[in-house]
This record gives sequence, C-alpha cells and structure tokens, in this order.
Amino acid sequence: MSTEARIQNEKLILDVIESAEAIPDPLAGLVEQTASDPGAPFKPEALEALTALKQDNRAAFEALRSQLKKAGCRVTALDDAIAEESGDTGGRGPTQADFLIDLAQTAELFHTPDGSGFADLDINGHRETWPIRTKGFRRWLARRFFEMTQGAPSSEALQSALNVIEAKAHFDAPERQVHIRVGELDGRLYLDLGDKAWRAIEIDAIGWRIVDNPPVRFRRASGMKAMPIPVSGGSIESLRSFLNVQTDNDFVLVVAWALACLRNRGPYPVIVLSGEQGSAKSTFSAILRALLDPNTAPLRALPREDRDLFIAASNGHVLAFDNVSGLPAWISDTICRLATGGGFAVRQLYSDQDEVLFDAARPVILNGIEDIVTRPDLADRAVFLTLEPIPEERRRPEQELWAAFEAERPRLLGVLLDAVAKGLAELPRTKLDKLPRMADFALWATACETALWPSGTFWSAYCGNRDEAVDGVIDADPIAAAVRVLMQSRTEWTGTASDLLGALAEMAGERVARSKTWPDSPRALAGRLRRAATFLRKVGIDISFEREGRARTRMIRIAMNTQPAAPESQGSRPSAASAASADLLNPKARNGCENQELRTVGNRADGTRGETGATVRTNTLNTSIEADADGTDEVHPPQSAPESAGWSSRF
Repeated sequence: MSTEARIQNEKLILDVIESAEAIPDPLAGLVEQTASDPGAPFKPEALEALTALKQDNRAAFEALRSQLKKAGCRVTALDDAIAEESGDTGGRGPTQADFLIDLAQTAELFHTPDGSGFADLDINGHRETWPIRTKGFRRWLARRFFEMTQGAPSSEALQSALNVIEAKAHFDAPERQVHIRVGELDGRLYLDLGDKAWRAIEIDAIGWRIVDNPPVRFRRASGMKAMPIPVSGGSIESLRSFLNVQTDNDFVLVVAWALACLRNRGPYPVIVLSGEQGSAKSTFSAILRALLDPNTAPLRALPREDRDLFIAASNGHVLAFDNVSGLPAWISDTICRLATGGGFAVRQLYSDQDEVLFDAARPVILNGIEDIVTRPDLADRAVFLTLEPIPEERRRPEQELWAAFEAERPRLLGVLLDAVAKGLAELPRTKLDKLPRMADFALWATACETALWPSGTFWSAYCGNRDEAVDGVIDADPIAAAVRVLMQSRTEWTGTASDLLGALAEMAGERVARSKTWPDSPRALAGRLRRAATFLRKVGIDISFEREGRARTRMIRIAMNTQPAAPESQGSRPSAASAASADLLNPKARNGCENQELRTVGNRADGTRGETGATVRTNTLNTSIEADADGTDEVHPPQSAPESAGWSSRF
C-alpha cells in the first residue's frame, strides 16, 4: 500500500472514532434525568439501550432498574416497553422471580421422605440446611438478590420463585433424611452442636470426635442453643451434685435416661418427677434439658391440643413440661406414642385435604406435685422419681448453681459420650434374660452401663422402679384398687360385666361409684379392666374375658395366681398386694392370723409417696374404698364393724 493510501485509511479511522465519541451513551446519567423527567427511560435510544443491557448483563440491568424505580420511573410500564422492544410477544414476565430462581441454583436442593423441600447453603465456608418455606431460606434468597441488584424483590416475585424452587427440590433433587439434634448414618451417631459453624460430634464404637462437615443433615429450629465443646476425663458422679436425687438407683436411672436421649431412635422412657414444693423439680428438669438439648425456653406448659404437641415435637429433641397438675386421657395416650414412636397427622393450615405428618419418638420430662401418671399404659413406659424437699441449709443460690453447672457441663457431656461409644460397641452382643415393655431402652442402657458402673446395676434399679410403679398406678385407679380388695378374700370370681360393676360399686362406696372416674356402663368397665389387667397381673391377679353357653354370654373371670410373678429385680421386696395374695392362698396364714398387717406404697396428705401401714381384715368381704377430701384412698369396714377393728389405716 502506498503512503498516500495509508494516510487516507488513518483519516477514515479517526473520523469513525470521532463520530462514535460524539454519540452519547443513552444510559449515562439516566437515573438523574429520570428524577426530573420520569419519561426519560422511555425515549427510543434509552429503551433500546435498556433492552440490550437486559440481554447482555441481567444483574446490571436489575441494579439500574431498581435505581430508576427509586427515581420515580414506572418500572411496570418500563418492563412492558422493554418486552415490546425485544419482540417478546408474551408480554411482561416475572422478571424478578426468574432472577431469584437463577440465584437459587447456587444452593443444593433435596427433599425429605414426606416431600418437604430443603436447601444446603454454603455460608462463610460451612454448610447450613434450611427448609425452603422457612424464614431462614427466604432471608438468604432476599440477601442474595440485594447483593446483586441493590434492591428488594417484591413479595409476589419471592413467593413465585419459592414455589418453583420447592417444586425443583421435590421432583429434580435427591431424597435425604433431616434430623433434630441427633442423627445416625452407617452405624455412627451424630450430635448437632448447634454452633454458628454447624459442626457436629461423630460417635462410633471407637470413640467420639468433632467434625466440621457431618454427612447427615440437621435442621435448626427456633430456640435451639449451642452445646458446649465436650471434654474428656470427667466423672458422672459430678452430675449428682446438681440433681436432687436421694438414692443410687434413682441416679442410675437418670443417667440411663440421658444416655437414651443421645441416641437417634426410641423408645425413650418418660421420666416423671414428683414431689412437694421446694424439691427442685423445675431445676432438675431444666438441667437435664440444658445438658442434652439446650433451648431458650427449656420448660413449657403442657399443650392443650395435639397440634401444639406436634409443633413442639417437630422443633425439639427433648420435651420438658413443667408443673403438670394432671394428664387428660388424650394427652396421656399421645405421650405414649411419643415415647415409643408413632405418627401424628394434623390438617395443614389453609387447606382442606393436605396433612402435615410427624412420625418419630421424643424423650419427655414431666414434673408435678401430685402423682400425675395414673394410666397403666403410660406408667409402663415411664421412670418415676420422687424428690424430697431440700433443707434450707442445703439450698444454693440459682446463679451459683448454674455457674457451677456451666463450668462442669463440657466434662459431663464428655463422659456421657464415652458411655455412648461403649454402648455402640457392646450393643450387638448385649442380651437380657427377659425383656420389659421398653426393651430397646433396657438393652441400650445395659450396653452403656459398664463404662460407668458394674454390670447389672441398671437392671436392678430399673426393675425396682417398675415394681414400685405397679402399686402406685393400682392405688390411683379406683377400679384396679377395688378389684384388688375384692380378691383379697377369695381365689376366683366369675360373672358378667354388669355383675362385676355392681360388686365393685358396693365395695368402693356410693361416693366413689358416683364420681367421674367411675365407669358408667358395663362396657366401660370392660375397657378399664383391660387397661388395668397388665399391672394387676403383676400383683397376682389374672383377668380373662370369655364366652359361655349357647348364647355366647360375655363373662369375666378374675383369679388369684397361685404362683404370682416374682419381682423383676433380684432381692427386691414383693409388693403389698402380692404378699397379701400369697397369704390369702395359704390356709395356715388365713386361719392363724385374722388381721393381716400390710405395708403399702400410697399417697401422703402432703402429695408425696411413701410407705404407710394398712391393717386389713382378710376374712371380711364387704370392705369399701372411698376417696378422702385430700385425694387419698381410705379403706373402710362394713357399717356393722366396730371402730376397734382397726380400720383407720390408709394405703
């Protein structure tokens, strides 16, 4: 190329550059122009530039759109104009919703077996798991939108995006389990520490360790607090100084219950604390909750309906109910399902057919002044502790007590984790000669116990506690108590439910028979007998239901077992009713001792439980049981019996 041609080309290039520099950028200063002229973004050159920016750089477009909105531009009309400019015949779409859906792609979506959508979020280098429909995920998504656009998404766009994200989690993502506080995978247990880094404790047969990225997913419910970092080398005996337990057996049962709580599956026995005012029942419950599942509201009132209990069980691992004065039948049955594992189904709000399901077991703490557990099915799933009043000279300021507990809590957690690791190692080869109702709990506690005390310690304490519970529940049930008195002077009774209802009413007395706790029909009596049959059998009274004759008449047969079951714990004393049954079946005992002195476990006037002497005439049939004004039961003689016959004792 000649020199002249080269010079002409250079001039042409300079002219193009100068002409390009002469054309101003339509978007430069557009926000300031809009503040004084809301129609500035709708000018052809600005509209064309906005359309190109939306296609080339969506994040920059959303940021500019948010600024234009603040400057007074009608962004809805602007979106329509841009859609028309770009040739989008479908009109304006949910642009913010699309952008929110794109932002959610950075989260790892999955769903649980019940179809609930979840998301794993990478936050500050650690993984957090949040349900898609909760405030936590919504806040994260809104925060990401603000970081990209410096604006806030509309409620409609956020809701539309959540619908799509949840659908993607349900149909396009894998299925995983989500746990509260305790989880399990491949034979290893995981305990959520609840700290800001979302760390967990991994426990196996070798030991325990802290892991930064546990393979199981945990959900953080409102109110959950962090657990301390456990420390090895502690002693389980140091826990006793913070709990008002009176005997070694009671302490063994408390520790066994705590070890059960650190397992991801039930059954979990219900621990029932009773005692008069000043026996530190609430503090006892709060310390156990703080050790195993700390929460900002550790103690709560008893729920008034299934929905409230369902919500509490869904959002916490340990449930502690304070100052319980009585258990209605429905909540007693519900707690039974919680202890051994069972399903709940409540109707989803704002829905006619959809249900919210919960199927799991939870450890439960109940405390109250009175003996609140009176139904045999719950009593068979419970561990009972009676707390004695704390003398004034032994009381400690609450602030001092909690400060000492917080200092000891890491070591207490460490020694419990050591026992759990021991339990995982020993459980496959742990056997019991006979299995109680809470068989899995008994096996687990037995597997763990050798890390803390000699073999057999737990079984002895547990069986003794169950033996005492039998007498307490029978005393609390007027039907069971009346049956026991009925059979004190005979070996067998057979008749219809109507006949039995009349016989028991005659023994119980008019006042008890007219009370609300007394069955109002033979059919109701049969149901009560079936419920009480298990505990009555333990004191030597067998109840069976049969049909006789061509008419297939329903008959009830009550018989004294000539060989009543021995107490489950070796060396423990038989219950009072069992002793009485054995004496009644012994002719020498009946003929040689007209008045039999029995020691029974009953309710004192102050609400506590203890042994009281009861003199019972074993050769008298027409005895009666009546409820005193203070709530205790009193044995009364027939009207013709003199006062000197010894009928003033309670049981």
